[in-house]
Amino acid sequence: MPDAHPFARPDAAHPVLLPDGTPHPGTVYLRAVIDHPRIEVGAYSYASAHHPPADWAAQLAPYTYPFSPEKLVIGRFCQIADGALFVTASADHRHDGHSTYPFAIFGGGMPEGRPSLPGPGPDTVIGHDVWIGTRATILPGARIGSGCIIGAGAVVAGTVPPYSLVAGNPARVIRPRFAARTIARLLDIAWWDWPIDRILAAEAAICGADLAALEAA
Repeated sequence: MPDAHPFARPDAAHPVLLPDGTPHPGTVYLRAVIDHPRIEVGAYSYASAHHPPADWAAQLAPYTYPFSPEKLVIGRFCQIADGALFVTASADHRHDGHSTYPFAIFGGGMPEGRPSLPGPGPDTVIGHDVWIGTRATILPGARIGSGCIIGAGAVVAGTVPPYSLVAGNPARVIRPRFAARTIARLLDIAWWDWPIDRILAAEAAICGADLAALEAA
């Protein structure tokens, strides 16, 4: 039996190897391919695309500009499917007045302080070990707790509790993935902060549903 490939380093741009040993171009560790002042990504979080873009930051978060006041923060070990989109606060229009039209960006004076522009919006924050399904849309200021599963095509706003299963448009919590006591313990264990060798040694416990085994690990 051939030796197993070593686990991909967190700085690997293309961490998945095909059977012939060549890298799969459609899956990337985001921290290795995104260099953006307003996007923070934790180790081992990956995204996939059927047609890999030249610019992964622009593909995933096209409204997060280098000069944006808000940030997009993605935790460790997140899994982002093809077509997922983060619509961050710089995409917002002012919507508390009689018109939403952004007159300021089309001229007529300096845009700063113009009444047709909204103020700075909140950061968008994704926890650890979050699975975001294909074509899901994460709206400005969403805060998704660790361990969540976001269903395909979901449109997510607001705060999502950790370890929730979320689906729909507008998205709603279908159910918690585990009992409240288990969720609290998982957050306390925080396996995503362990060294990778320890994580791999505990793979069965992490990916199974045996809390005692995970606690023992």
